[in-house]
Amino acid sequence: MKTLHNTFKEKEKAVLVGLVTGGETVEQEQEYLDELAFLLETAGGVTIKSFMQKAAHPDTKTYVGKGKIEEIRDFAKAENIDMVVFDDELSPSQIRNLEFYLECKILDRNNLILDIFAGRAKTAQAKTQVELAQFQYLLPRLTRMWTHLSKQKGGIGMKGPGETEIETDRRIVRDRISLLKEKLQTIDRQNSVQRKNRGEFVRVALVGYTNVGKSTLLNLLSKSEVLAEDKLFATLDTTVRKIVIENLPLLISDTVGFIRKLPTNLIESFKSTLDEVREADILLHVVDISHPGFEDQIKTVNKTLLEIGANDKIIITVFNKVDSLLNDPMHYRTQFHSEHPSKTEWHEGVNQDPSGLPINQEQLLLRLKNSWVAKEHEPCIFISASKNLNLDELRNEIYKIALELHLSRYPHNGLLY
Repeated sequence: MKTLHNTFKEKEKAVLVGLVTGGETVEQEQEYLDELAFLLETAGGVTIKSFMQKAAHPDTKTYVGKGKIEEIRDFAKAENIDMVVFDDELSPSQIRNLEFYLECKILDRNNLILDIFAGRAKTAQAKTQVELAQFQYLLPRLTRMWTHLSKQKGGIGMKGPGETEIETDRRIVRDRISLLKEKLQTIDRQNSVQRKNRGEFVRVALVGYTNVGKSTLLNLLSKSEVLAEDKLFATLDTTVRKIVIENLPLLISDTVGFIRKLPTNLIESFKSTLDEVREADILLHVVDISHPGFEDQIKTVNKTLLEIGANDKIIITVFNKVDSLLNDPMHYRTQFHSEHPSKTEWHEGVNQDPSGLPINQEQLLLRLKNSWVAKEHEPCIFISASKNLNLDELRNEIYKIALELHLSRYPHNGLLY
């Protein structure tokens, strides 16, 4: 009789470590650690505790100070923690020292993001891009990885190229990097030909921070069924769909979401995928307005657009998830009233009128349209993709701008519109 094995894989337990430096506040770092916890959850782990320390700069040997290291070590041993995850990129020597002191698996933010990408890559292009980024990340860490991997049995942070390549010398790894770059160049040439064949269409690209609802919005606009879930980096591969607004055909594409401290290797590796953004005529910058740090997320996306050379496009800012402001007064606390321009003031009255009574969605949309948010990000539209709220206004804005672009290219088509 065969023994039935329990196929349930227990989640790896982790503690998170963040550092408050420079102009950062404790509140900001806590938000970053919350995001790191979401990254860990997306990778399949579970956060048991977070540690935070204030310092002028990271410790060159162990990132945080000796006292904090001892505190983390004692907790990790007592709770049988599998790994410690740091909210910044660690140097090879820091990882080596931390492994010695903490006696468990050490990951940094970059390694965790790479692991998520490795688990979510489906197409040949995405797999090649992620593998290239992983090898570039691992190259300076090969000495550590030779001994480190021999002690590990997989888990978060261990997906990827495999032990056989990592156990070889640096020359073979560099050869592999060169081969992957050549492979991506070939794929990029093929994609470039495909994009040229779409030249007669006005092209729209969805951009934004990860997990803001881009794929959900694409599904609504194109009436398709692209994977959309409440996890970070649900979309890695560029998805292109044809849509028609009024009688004007357009191409709309969804791309990988951006994130704070996105590893440089990933940006470099995914540049061919992000060509859809660079070559688009209109960018829909989707923002999760229910997130308390949405302004910082906007800055992160704008910084990434600048890095990839796509900051000169026509941009429509699409503030998504406004239903959260209406349904949950405790969920969001920023000051939207036009008579109070302070962005740093927080309160709980965003979805109430002066008498304290709840307002309806029409009143909320009017309040948002007259707020400093709208004034600073013109043109902008406030929607809820999940509730199909105010999408007609978004379609009209896309159509107005796309029609102007189309007629500037094909003025003889003016009689058709």
